[in-house]
Amino acid sequence: MISDIFTFHDAEGVSITVHRWLPEEGTPVKAVLQIAHGLAERAQRYERLAVQLTQSGYAVYANDHRGHGLTAGTSERITHIGHAGFDRMVEALALLTDRIRSEYPGVPVFVLGHSMGSFLTLLYMERYPHKADGMILSGTKGRQTLLHSLGFLLGKLFSTLQGEKHCSRLLNWLVTGQYNLFFRPNRTRYDWLSRDEAEVDAYMKDPLCNAGITNEFIMYMTKGLLEAYRSDRLGRIPKSLPVYLFAGDKDPVGGMGKSFLWLVYELQRQGVHDVTYRLYSGGRHEMLNETNRDEVTGDLLRWLEARVNATDAVKTEM
Repeated sequence: MISDIFTFHDAEGVSITVHRWLPEEGTPVKAVLQIAHGLAERAQRYERLAVQLTQSGYAVYANDHRGHGLTAGTSERITHIGHAGFDRMVEALALLTDRIRSEYPGVPVFVLGHSMGSFLTLLYMERYPHKADGMILSGTKGRQTLLHSLGFLLGKLFSTLQGEKHCSRLLNWLVTGQYNLFFRPNRTRYDWLSRDEAEVDAYMKDPLCNAGITNEFIMYMTKGLLEAYRSDRLGRIPKSLPVYLFAGDKDPVGGMGKSFLWLVYELQRQGVHDVTYRLYSGGRHEMLNETNRDEVTGDLLRWLEARVNATDAVKTEM
């Protein structure tokens, strides 16, 4: 595998760091997987997945979003995303896809979004419906209008009272802290992420993960969620777009499977023809870091192979 890091500038001039993993030199790239990571984590955590995919001929690109990872630069700047930062994060995903297309013309590009990254990916597909060839959502959830509206109003209020860069303990508990209540007695604050204790510990020890969430981030993220789940917005997703969703049935983000399945059924109701999903028994939030991650990765790779082969068959017929 060949790996490197590069940067590009978003529409406001913010330098966005991208991790790139490629197959060995001389191996043709059959498709590209672009990854949108989750909240308070970073792209480097997907290197294990990238190793497995590059061995099968895939190139993998994953940027550190605004306010995350090497793009943020320091732990003190995690979730500092600036005015309308969630929208700028969506735009940066589109800019990266354009960069990938220029480097691999004619090669299929699939976008995988995990957790917060899945919300960004939904918005991406709604705003740029024909830019990618497939959508993969990990650890996602369905519409929760009252909760998202409350989050937006509280984020706006606390931004005014405490400042946009302040991390309200109450808001942080409402957004993520409450998820650990489902796994008492708790070993750590992040038991909800995975049954694999080593993975949870690695997340907690990473200086560019495990950070507080700013008031501005909560305000802009929940505003984005209110848009992403509107029926008319979901209706913009191309009906022919291949979609794969996977989660654990003990993932509190996805309502222990219920909220996750709402999104599956809503996409089907919207007329999206190729919707596949897997709900893994006992799995928590980070299925790619779960105790059965090899099974999860294998299922993902098989889904990708089937869609890439279908694309190749169409090109051959043409």
